[in-house]
Amino acid sequence: MQRNGRDVAGGARPEVPAEVPPADGVVDAPATIPAARERARAIPQAAVGRLAVYLRVLSALIDQGVTTISSEELAGAAGVNSAKLRKDLSYVGSYGTRGVGYDTALLVEHIERLLGLTRHHSVAVVGIGNLGHALANYDGFPSRGFPVAALFDIDEDLIGVPVGGLPVDRIDDVPRVCARREITIGVVCTPAVAAQSVCDLLVDGGVRCILNFAPVVLQVPEGVEVRKVDLAVEMQILSFLDARRADGLLPVIELVDGLAVGR
Repeated sequence: MQRNGRDVAGGARPEVPAEVPPADGVVDAPATIPAARERARAIPQAAVGRLAVYLRVLSALIDQGVTTISSEELAGAAGVNSAKLRKDLSYVGSYGTRGVGYDTALLVEHIERLLGLTRHHSVAVVGIGNLGHALANYDGFPSRGFPVAALFDIDEDLIGVPVGGLPVDRIDDVPRVCARREITIGVVCTPAVAAQSVCDLLVDGGVRCILNFAPVVLQVPEGVEVRKVDLAVEMQILSFLDARRADGLLPVIELVDGLAVGR
């Protein structure tokens, strides 16, 4: 890889593009909008998750002054093999230059475009308990393009109290506030019994993407995307993998619906 234009990896490794670059030698040219949409439709969900990891790694490298990186180095930093990484990046339409590697800034631009991060996003957190409070104060959201713009709770003692610089609104105001502040992502941190009604309020407010931390399956109309985060399930997976190791069995890791599982 290169830091401030200097090779610090002991020599650039040759790249093997997933496709042959154009005859004029131009690589990493911005994709046309129709082509980008076509790739986005074809990309597997597991690859989307890995692209998000590549983006995080690349952003950290850019902060360190790294301007180019080989597929082997990026794959190692992201915890995947280089062949899988090159396949994933082929969905982005970005190919490394043979003998040089990938331009980190340009690759970040391409991944952000594919993941929709060039669009405006605003986040609402519903349920300001321990988890909701932590999410409202998490600096990682705005720094990655997901500023928290609204907070909601049912507890009257919390209404109007600032959390992370934002006053907490009443849950009944979810549709009105979400519509007015153009919320694009709603985060449900309520108990299971309240999660569906909160989800319905978010949908009424025009929210089409919901991240659900409640231990319940949400029912949503067509056109609304839901991602469920169950920390207890993740711990159970870790327990399973640890038990496999204790029994002398090496687990094989796969991604199923975005979750790392062993078999």
